[in-house]
Amino acid sequence: MLKKQEKRIRRHRKIRSRISGTKKIPRLCVFRSNSHIYAQIVDDESGKTLVSASDLKVKGKKNKTLVAQEVGKDIAKKALEAKFGKIVFDRGGYKYHGRVKALAESARKEGLKF
Repeated sequence: MLKKQEKRIRRHRKIRSRISGTKKIPRLCVFRSNSHIYAQIVDDESGKTLVSASDLKVKGKKNKTLVAQEVGKDIAKKALEAKFGKIVFDRGGYKYHGRVKALAESARKEGLKF
């Protein structure tokens, strides 16, 4: 299991060397654990989290993919309220499928531009 985490962290570092968020175009980063999913919009120049969302506030028991879609909708609404139209997507070293893909696509449907 440790090797799996080390590989993900290595992929994440490689991604982060290429992308970073600015004040105008912040970074949407995703963290996925076995039971939860978290998303936050970060300004890397100042090192501050601007908006965050997680599945801890989602009501009702659903499968993990549907919960990730709800988190994507929530983060998109909060980002649009804070007037971030365009963002950079950081998948956190995870494969772009399943819960990560569901979160990203539902954020796009709500109006965020990647």
